[in-house]
Amino acid sequence: MTKTNALRMLEAANIVFTAREYGVSDGEISGVAVARKIGQKPERVFKTLVTEGKTTGLNVFVIPCNVELDLMTHPTKQASRGPRGAALAAGDKYIEMIKSRELEPKTGYVHGGCSPIGMKKLFPTYIDETAQLFDTINVGGGRIGLQIELSPDDLARLTNAAYCEL
Repeated sequence: MTKTNALRMLEAANIVFTAREYGVSDGEISGVAVARKIGQKPERVFKTLVTEGKTTGLNVFVIPCNVELDLMTHPTKQASRGPRGAALAAGDKYIEMIKSRELEPKTGYVHGGCSPIGMKKLFPTYIDETAQLFDTINVGGGRIGLQIELSPDDLARLTNAAYCEL
């Protein structure tokens, strides 16, 4: 198995984890497809989303693969109701997904293979609070075709993340 930054960081921190490779020749790399391929329930497979806030810059959100991140991106609605979801967690009034082409230069990872562990820089990271319902969760391993199973608390410690309602 080719080592990724995520795997190297986990090993260096002596964190217990399981790395799982899965096939990608069928082109199915959605979170729900990955969950099926590795034999896990979708609510235990978390996707890594990178956003940019108007004032906070880049933020990383780790959420179950079968839900969508509430960005609260409509400025007029935002003004009347205030920030919520990702924007509220990050302490920003406006937040949006970064473009796929910006992902690798900014994080070191490609779309579909992004891990919250081992990015080029430690960005503010937020994990959906449902992760705490499980002893272990699965996150991207740093390349397409690789998932890492680990304790959500170990993930939070390693990435200096906060649990939030996302």
